[in-house]
Order: sequence, then C-alpha cells, then structure tokens
Amino acid sequence: MTVTIYHNPDCGTSRNTLALIRNSGEQPEVIEYLKTPPSRDTLLDLMQRASLTPRALLREKGTPFAELGLANPSLTDNQLVDAMMAHPILINRPLVVTPLGVKLCRPSEAVLDILPNPQRGAFTKEDGEKVVNAEGQRAT
Repeated sequence: MTVTIYHNPDCGTSRNTLALIRNSGEQPEVIEYLKTPPSRDTLLDLMQRASLTPRALLREKGTPFAELGLANPSLTDNQLVDAMMAHPILINRPLVVTPLGVKLCRPSEAVLDILPNPQRGAFTKEDGEKVVNAEGQRAT
C-alpha cells in the first residue's frame, strides 16, 4: 500500500500528520512540495480527488496571498492555480493520498479518516494535545 504526503517540514500540522501516518505503520512517500512542486495536472487531480476548489486549497498565512491580490473574488480557478504553480507556498498542506482517498489534513488528525491501517499506539501532537490513546483509538 502506498501513502503519499505533500509535506512541508517547517509546518507543525504537516509534521504531526506525517507522524500519525508513521504511527499507523506506513512508511509514506514524502514529497517536500516546496522543493518538488506537483505538476499542474497532478495538482488539479489532487484537488478533484479531494473535492477541493482552488480557492479552498489556497494558503493565506505566511504566503504572498495578500500581495498577489488573491482574495479578489473575480479571479478564476485557472488564475488561482497559476498562482499556486508560480508560488508553491500558496498550496495548503499537508495533502495526503492513500488508497482510501485524498485529503487536506488540517487539522492533522483528519488523516485518520483515510489511513488504511489503524494507529499502533498512543499519539500526542507537538503541542501536547492527545489525538490517539494507548489502544490506538481517537482520544476524546
């Protein structure tokens, strides 16, 4: 089984998501998308499979979103995708691909919905929030 994560190692949510994937026993393909951005066709395919619009995938924080005027509602989907292709930092993360689907995993525990294997033990996020208990079940 193959799991792929479009990852930014500087992002806590992305790091937590990667750790949750590994906690399920998977050794994912890790694509650092800022170093190796997806092609336009791949990005469009990921959005379609995740049921995301380009606007829903745009990241605002820590990006040139405002400077590029991307909040303008008259911009087309193609224009937004063009911006993401020119500035991959605008692609929100992490995007995870598994045999069960594609999902933007924000918050990181959203990945649990598409992992093919259960968690193997407890998991606590970097900020101390318990996500999975010792039995491998979601913490409440």
